[in-house]
Amino acid sequence: MAWNIEVVNECAVVRMNTNKVNVQNEQFFGDLHGAFDRLEREFSELPVVLTGQGNAFSAGIDFQYSFDIFGSGNPDKIRDWYRAYRETNLRIFTYPRPTVAAVNGHAIAGGLITALDCDFRVAARKPAKFGLNEVPIGIPMPAAYVEIIKYTLGDQVGALTTLRGKLYDFDEAERLGFFHEVVEPDQLIATAIDYARCITPDCNTAYAMSKKALQDSVMRQIQERTVALDAQLPVGMSDEGNRRAQDRRRQEIMHKR
Repeated sequence: MAWNIEVVNECAVVRMNTNKVNVQNEQFFGDLHGAFDRLEREFSELPVVLTGQGNAFSAGIDFQYSFDIFGSGNPDKIRDWYRAYRETNLRIFTYPRPTVAAVNGHAIAGGLITALDCDFRVAARKPAKFGLNEVPIGIPMPAAYVEIIKYTLGDQVGALTTLRGKLYDFDEAERLGFFHEVVEPDQLIATAIDYARCITPDCNTAYAMSKKALQDSVMRQIQERTVALDAQLPVGMSDEGNRRAQDRRRQEIMHKR
């Protein structure tokens, strides 16, 4: 199902609906690109609000889909997976209009990175988990994502959240600066739209150029470091310890079903 796009108060509100909690897999990646193709084609002058459904913004990567690739022992498959994932994140990160993540619930691992790809993050105050738990489950963090994390959260919080891999409750996430503003759930979309409409359409070029300038050093780092560091990811995925951690996580998921 293609993601729903609705124009509300001169803003394109995009609701992710690939699956119940928006776990990220090949279908999610396709839906994301399809939505942004449509945004560029039909709503190119409008700012964007990105949100989820129910109690989840996005629960992160689809472990079954991803672990099968990680465990394949095929370097090309692993590189292709990371390339596809990197392209989806950069599609949001570099979008030339204001982008706002309306975080309606859980945003975990890749789901939190999707929120961090946006220029602004507004969260609904309600019980939820937030964090980057890739490292403790045996997934090396790609250099491209690390640069985005540091850009949005700062070096100190970026290092803490990446390396410790803890899942934080709402109050902890707010304290660490994951969000620009926290509101009651019934105010989430309206507040996100206010952020998105921080400029009038006649200032779109000024916004796009300023955003590109702000991100220039990050994009240079991604372009330079991705080639050198991310080329090592297939080897990291084949590490015996990482594979054991991934298998434990897979078993935990299966027992919860």
